[in-house]
Amino acid sequence: MSFQFKLPDIGEGVTEGEIVEWHVNQGDIVAEDDPMVEVMTDKATVTIGAPKAGTIADVRFQPGDVAQVGDVIVVIATDGTATVTEAPAEETKDEGPAATAVGDIREGLPGTSFFQSAKKPVAKKGNGAAAAPKAAPQPIDFFQAKPLATPATRKLARDLGVDLRRVQPSGPHGRTTRDDVKGFAGGAPTATTAQAPSAPRHAPTRIVGQQGEPEERKPFVGIRRKIAQRMQMVKNTAAHFTFVEECHCDRLIELRSRLKPAAAEEGVKLTYLPFIVKATIAALKKHPVLNSALDESSNELVYRKYFHMGIAAATPNGLMVPVVRHADQLSLLDLAREIDRLGNGAREGALKQDELQGSTFTITSLGRDGGLFATPVLNHPEVGILGVHQMKQKPVVRDGEIAIGNVMLLSLSFDHRIVDGHVGAAFAYDIIRFLEEPERLFLDLA
Repeated sequence: MSFQFKLPDIGEGVTEGEIVEWHVNQGDIVAEDDPMVEVMTDKATVTIGAPKAGTIADVRFQPGDVAQVGDVIVVIATDGTATVTEAPAEETKDEGPAATAVGDIREGLPGTSFFQSAKKPVAKKGNGAAAAPKAAPQPIDFFQAKPLATPATRKLARDLGVDLRRVQPSGPHGRTTRDDVKGFAGGAPTATTAQAPSAPRHAPTRIVGQQGEPEERKPFVGIRRKIAQRMQMVKNTAAHFTFVEECHCDRLIELRSRLKPAAAEEGVKLTYLPFIVKATIAALKKHPVLNSALDESSNELVYRKYFHMGIAAATPNGLMVPVVRHADQLSLLDLAREIDRLGNGAREGALKQDELQGSTFTITSLGRDGGLFATPVLNHPEVGILGVHQMKQKPVVRDGEIAIGNVMLLSLSFDHRIVDGHVGAAFAYDIIRFLEEPERLFLDLA
């Protein structure tokens, strides 16, 4: 008998998912809830466990393919055979409509228990062969059936052979962190014996290129492909133009140095970014068109009366833009706290969907790696983006004399369909004036 597993509804409003990686191959023997396939949607990336024990008979979608909710993505033989045949209707068990991960989900729904539980080792390939013996049972000091952890933390646990259910969490709201996993792996035995997982379908392939040199090819899937598609869409839609100018930072550096001890007393690491956010918001209030968006469906220019600042963050999975909501209503210290929280959450993959969308203007900074300057790409549907680059000491002219000053370049890209050149330049110079005279940020005039 074979079991046809359909792509479940893994998020409210989700209608499709991209197959990122298979953790099983055709012919593999799996136990119920063994890690089976990683699927990415617009809302999240999740790993789906095997809905039933059996043998993988047929994998219907390859990495990079997009499956609709309700599509059969894998067939599992539950009678010990792995032969793929078109079974008669009465022999092929169909569970009916695709499962749902929201609403009236049942705890015992096949496969869904894995969404919030740790992965078990993938069974070895074979035809009914006995699995490798498990390690002798170890004392269990802590156990939770459904640990909370990010995808990155779960992957680390898999790599280290750690059972997440036995790891004492230390993160907020009972979340298991990467440090928790590393600490457990370094000081306690795991509940199961780590086994080498089956090679994923479409694993990196080493080939010889056209020039006779070795090459490696990997599927262009997942978040990296989503980023590429979005970047291409933005470049094809908006008419970019970029404006670059110097910003003298001596007074900003001096003000931050004076405020750092007070911030540290509050447990806050005060960087330059909160000042830059404050200066940008002050300039946006003077130039509201920079806080607008073009609704092409209705052919209307929408002026947003709120300020949700996107702060681009580099993560192991690619560039993400966490959003500081109502940033104009936050103090300097509150901005610093929120920027730090969102940045850490983005790198750990712990942010909610609404924390990654809805920005009205974006700031991107590489900090010490910011280089001289670059031309940032707009974060659609926004009409402007600010690139912040490295502060450097260089000769400057003050009152006819050459002196050493701290200077950084700001590069701003605009949608030329909406923002005229002189408007973009005026906006840039207002940001610069607020940063060169940062005390103005604390006045009502800002």
